Amino acid sequence: MEFFRIHKTIPFMRHALVLNIISFVTFALAVFFLLHRGLHLSVEFTGGTVMEVAYQQSADIGKVREAVSKLGYPEVQVQSYGTSRDVQIRLPAQKGMNSDQQSAQVMQALKSVDPSATQRGIEVVGPQVGEELTTNGLKALAMVVVGIMIYLAIRFEWKFAVATVLANLHDVVIILGFFAFFQWEFSLAVLAAVLAVLGYSVNESVVIFDRVRENFRRYRKMSTVEIIDNAITSTISRTIITHGSTQLVVLSMFFFGGPTLHYFALALTIGILFGIYSSCFVAAAIAMWLGIKREDLIKGGPTKRDGGSEDDPNAGAVV
Repeated sequence: MEFFRIHKTIPFMRHALVLNIISFVTFALAVFFLLHRGLHLSVEFTGGTVMEVAYQQSADIGKVREAVSKLGYPEVQVQSYGTSRDVQIRLPAQKGMNSDQQSAQVMQALKSVDPSATQRGIEVVGPQVGEELTTNGLKALAMVVVGIMIYLAIRFEWKFAVATVLANLHDVVIILGFFAFFQWEFSLAVLAAVLAVLGYSVNESVVIFDRVRENFRRYRKMSTVEIIDNAITSTISRTIITHGSTQLVVLSMFFFGGPTLHYFALALTIGILFGIYSSCFVAAAIAMWLGIKREDLIKGGPTKRDGGSEDDPNAGAVV
């Protein structure tokens, strides 16, 4: 399915050097903000208190969040769970206060707004649990990267694997850089979004590299740069359809999903936009810089067919 078909190949790789310099500068800035400011980690990673509060009527999440924010928790996580009358509140740890003192303070503030508020339960997330979640999250990220490299090395060639992994790390670090610069809260939901972005980026890179391999078989007279330009141009329509439809769903979560899905959708939005860019201009360009050529993908080389003209760019193509 295509919205449109571009008949003239767009010379994407003509600007590869400039775009790669921009990517490197953006990547370096993201690393700088990560090292200088760090991530604003949520309760799951830093430890804190998780409260469960019940109401007689449907709870107003906005009023609950406002009441808790006035106590000095500007970015407290408040969400419904189970029924509309049950609310879960995640409080970060504060110096000089234990979990019992925090919960008592919060309940007093909630009862001043709605006397029917009752505490159902309380759970303490210690620093050890947060450290374990951090370690497991990093392990999951490393396993995804290794799996991607193995898959691409088997399906294509090691140069494509290196190019794709570098492009994916480019996307991940830039997402983390945004969260470090603006000090947005980094939670488990955001980590899930980062892992999802890895999948989107790999998918787009695989489609482009698959077309590159196909073009090497079909167009014997084309140079590597022309092959890559043609591959990206011929997959633009598909890219617009898949990423555009995905982004519509993500935007609906961003605008209508409430604070619970806000940063999850924000991370996905940044990742999808940079994923398109990196697949076309980072992964493909790196593969070109690494010297990808026809012999890397086509073993034995094509044979010349009878009746083919030497001036025909498709002469001798093996399909």
